[in-house]
Amino acid sequence: MQQDLEAFKSAFRRHAAGVAAITARDALGKPVGFTATSLASLSAVPPLATFNLARSASSWPAIADTDRVVIHMLGARNRSLAQIMAGDNASRFVGEHWHEGEHGLPILDNVTTWMIGRVIERFTVHNSAIVVVQIESGEVGADDAPLLYHERQYLRPGEVA
Repeated sequence: MQQDLEAFKSAFRRHAAGVAAITARDALGKPVGFTATSLASLSAVPPLATFNLARSASSWPAIADTDRVVIHMLGARNRSLAQIMAGDNASRFVGEHWHEGEHGLPILDNVTTWMIGRVIERFTVHNSAIVVVQIESGEVGADDAPLLYHERQYLRPGEVA
């Protein structure tokens, strides 16, 4: 069984994925956020997106309790931002890389796209959750090369891990 688990982990480390960051506010109004490689479009009409999150993650209590989140799509210029949002949860909003937006939500600066959405469903699956978000508003930023997560590194296409 352990060998199968290692093969599973290895397979998904080798599966390159786009990088997004999800932000929200917790019940006390503190900004929370994390990187997500599980972001997917669910429907264009109505505009629905999904992401997955471990229920043991530091951001889970806020996501479990909030009505709205911000989904940020990151480009190659946002590599350091991805590292910040994947780092120590106490440091993710230290600095001037974000501002307060609509509904008091934390918006990350200089991303390729950000979208505010209302959480409409949360599905618990074992120790994780699938979150469904209906997009309400957003903004498209400057174009950029993609940022990919592959073999535990943030890369732009063409870079070798």
